[in-house]
Amino acid sequence: MPDGAHHEDWRPRHSPWLIALAVMLAPFMEVLDTSVANVALPHIGGNLSATPEEATWVLTSYLVSNAIILPMTGWLGNYFGRRRLLLLCVTLFTAASVLCGVATSLGFLIVARVIQGLGGGAMVPIAQAILLESFPVAKRGAAMAAFSMGIIVAPILGPTLGGWITDNYSWRWIFYINVPVGIVAFLMAEAFV
Repeated sequence: MPDGAHHEDWRPRHSPWLIALAVMLAPFMEVLDTSVANVALPHIGGNLSATPEEATWVLTSYLVSNAIILPMTGWLGNYFGRRRLLLLCVTLFTAASVLCGVATSLGFLIVARVIQGLGGGAMVPIAQAILLESFPVAKRGAAMAAFSMGIIVAPILGPTLGGWITDNYSWRWIFYINVPVGIVAFLMAEAFV
């Protein structure tokens, strides 16, 4: 059976492009957060009385937990359902962002980053799976191209945005900015996916 032939009769309730926007917001936030924290490390280390080597655990802990959950995404999506998994990931990532922002010690921040990485690790593959299911076969290439542009822009904006926020406000705001984006991503996914 050709790819997508068994889905020819199925049509999403909402516009596929609206679904694409809904599922692209969460991975954009996750990829942006990966690069935003890099420039804030000296401020985080100084504020939490950590050496530069200790402060790098803020990044390492996130990336390790992200890498642990990533290969399990397919199984988790099949077990819980893709929509539920996306909503769970957005919720976990957003709640962990609040915990990162309120952290008063390096250990607490690292634990919060591990939780954030667990929530963020599955976002990109689950969003891609939902995206592919929402578009007819002929338009999947265009959908993935649009999705990729959002994912490519995030790490480019990250260091600039992170530096500006850290210099003008506080390193804590690099995590707090995820909260409104996470809420919008959750509401859009809840409504359109």
